[in-house]
Amino acid sequence: MKEEFSARMLRVHFGEDDKWQGKPLHEAILDICKELAIAEAVVFRGIEGYGSASRIRHTSIWRLSKDAPIQMTIIDTEAQIAKLLPHLDAMVEEGLVASSTVEVIRYSRNPAKDASQP
Repeated sequence: MKEEFSARMLRVHFGEDDKWQGKPLHEAILDICKELAIAEAVVFRGIEGYGSASRIRHTSIWRLSKDAPIQMTIIDTEAQIAKLLPHLDAMVEEGLVASSTVEVIRYSRNPAKDASQP
């Protein structure tokens, strides 16, 4: 099945060592996304980068601490993203959120067809 619609995409940037209530921030945000039934949320771990504090974040086998840049891409309708934003306001202490309107093509299996297959 193919569905096309306009949506909102957030790209949330922060560091791997960022936490929310003792839990890695990306896991906490994913939990909220799942709780809100957000359509899509993916976590990417970067090699190196910097943000608003101009502190280089990186991952290296030679360093004791690892603070790789993390980017989360979150996509859903305007209404669903609006429900998520207050949570991000509370959770992200240092980072960047980029927001844009996107056209989405979602492919999914046909439930009637899948039910007939073993």
